Amino acid sequence: ILLARGECPERARRVEGLSLTLTDSGSKGYYTYIAELKNGQLYVGVTDNLKRRSTDHAAGKTSTRTSRVFGFRQIIYSEPHPDKTSALKRERQLKGWTHAKKKALASGRVQLLKRLARSKHHDHSPPE
Repeated sequence: ILLARGECPERARRVEGLSLTLTDSGSKGYYTYIAELKNGQLYVGVTDNLKRRSTDHAAGKTSTRTSRVFGFRQIIYSEPHPDKTSALKRERQLKGWTHAKKKALASGRVQLLKRLARSKHHDHSPPE
């Protein structure tokens, strides 16, 4: 998994639905996560409790208009951070990525992610 310069690869975690995130909810620190919405959009956010945040998104109890309007499907990726500042920094970085790059990160497709990062075009989709 490709991370920003200086980030530890061991921090990154690919998540398959909510089951993997439940074990993370009690640990200290913050998480940057990517959630898939029902219309296919991806939402990038930060939380200190993945389980609670997933439940809130699913119930529509979030401060994010995006997940309330378009519907929450699942968290597809998360990575732990030692503090809120580093989690917010990573959130800003991921929000600047294309949909294809976020999907490649979430699915662990490292080679595709590297190719997309080198590409000058921001509108192509990954091959199926």
